[in-house]
Amino acid sequence: MIELDKILEKCGDRHRLQTIMLLLFCVINLLSAMHYYSQTIISFVPKYWCAEDVIPNAMHAPSLPTQSSCISIHNDSSQSCRKFHYEYYMGYESLTSELNWICDDAWKLTLGQSMFFVGSVVGSLTFGILADMVGRLPILIIANVVAMLGNVLTIFGTDLVTFSFFRFISGLATDSNFVMMYILVMEYLRPSLRTIGLSICIGFFYCLGSIAAPWIAVLMQSWRGFLMATSVPFVMVPLFYFIVPESVQWLISKQKYSQAVECLKRVAKINGKVVDDAVFGEFIEECKRSQMQQPKGKVEPNLLGLFSTPRLRRNTLILFFKSMVITLCYDAVSRNVQGLGISPFVMFSLSATTILPACLLLIALQDRIGRKAMASMSLLLSGIFISSTGALLFQSVETAGDQNVTLVVILSVIGRFGVTVAYNSGAQYATELIPTCVRGQGVAAVHVMGYAFTFFSSYILHTRQFFSPLPEIILGSISLVGAGLCLLLPETLNRTLPTTLKDGENFGKNDRWFIFSFMEKRTQSVDTLAPSVSSSNHPDTSAYF
Repeated sequence: MIELDKILEKCGDRHRLQTIMLLLFCVINLLSAMHYYSQTIISFVPKYWCAEDVIPNAMHAPSLPTQSSCISIHNDSSQSCRKFHYEYYMGYESLTSELNWICDDAWKLTLGQSMFFVGSVVGSLTFGILADMVGRLPILIIANVVAMLGNVLTIFGTDLVTFSFFRFISGLATDSNFVMMYILVMEYLRPSLRTIGLSICIGFFYCLGSIAAPWIAVLMQSWRGFLMATSVPFVMVPLFYFIVPESVQWLISKQKYSQAVECLKRVAKINGKVVDDAVFGEFIEECKRSQMQQPKGKVEPNLLGLFSTPRLRRNTLILFFKSMVITLCYDAVSRNVQGLGISPFVMFSLSATTILPACLLLIALQDRIGRKAMASMSLLLSGIFISSTGALLFQSVETAGDQNVTLVVILSVIGRFGVTVAYNSGAQYATELIPTCVRGQGVAAVHVMGYAFTFFSSYILHTRQFFSPLPEIILGSISLVGAGLCLLLPETLNRTLPTTLKDGENFGKNDRWFIFSFMEKRTQSVDTLAPSVSSSNHPDTSAYF
């Protein structure tokens, strides 16, 4: 909304309020990271053996196997044990070890954890609809309260049914507890500062929250203590109501003009700006005229229009699959910190350090080499290094020898870096490729499809119990397939983006799969003279809602 950008400049769009909102956004990033990765932290599986294999008060037990075992070395019947001894990582007791959800009962943890992602799909859709009905600010607060409630309730979920239900509640908040604040900060921030401001907040503080999460668990020494310690800080989010203004765009769209003016006056007051009441009056009149000019009774295109023509259908299906691959791999790779020959706490922190450089790389290259190159090359990098990790683990299994832990860790971290870059760049690519007339519905569908597919990440990681390198083989393979499919998508950088479904069908019609944006001359066609929809490394996330 051009009028809004102009009046925000008068009220202040890079002053005290924006600084406060960016700081609060940093807090949201810390909380969101610890909430999302609570899935991994509470389910660490320490080494375990049959209790009868452990010699009480012995200084050492040379007969114990070096790897976890479900069967007693003194038992020839090959039946699983009923009681286990655990070797806790740094003294931390996880839910897995407390409830003995291992061996024959390992499926319980996998099923319970997957309900978190069922909740995230339901929550993204539900909170998205509610955000359009009641506003962004109330949903920001509600989503974060639900995140706190779900994690606190999980403390009491010591059977499969209650644990699954409480993880479902916790999952409801995923995404909405972050996206709503992203939308609000982006709206009130000067457009030229959005990319650097939002990217640095996300890159640094989400990274910091991810690195800190396992060490909070070590400090608390139990999964219950970890969930409580990371849930309590959520009580500060309702206080945002007294600081953060509601979305002016949303208020105008709902014709709540007086409330929109009150928000703008509040912005001006906090920023120390004096704006004449006549300016606000002119702004509201312009908004009213704009809304009156919009045609009434016109049937708008819908999501099904994306499947009505061949090329648009192909591009949409590729975007769906790409979102599934990226979201699944991002979740699974970030949680895949066990069975690599190193403490999962150390591995988790090392892997999380890739978040900040991934954001910085995106800022540096996204608008230079193009969207297609960024998406395909990052997935290719991820697929190669994840597959290489699997190959090393396979070699260790085949030779029954010690794996090169350092090399495995390095390859795994580089693989995480690649998939993080792909994840961060993926949403903007979808936003730019989907025609404007169905962009909100289309981006939301792509987004939800990704979260729905993440349901399988727990099951992919569970395959390690059957064959150690299998998770890496699966994740590496689908990353490589995703990289190949991205080559079939048209480039969007420096091109006039599709507005109608017909534009979407014809967009990039003459593109070749092996040609990238940085190979083209910038004066090649009229299309290349127009800027892309967003210079930000993160899409206009309000399109989801």
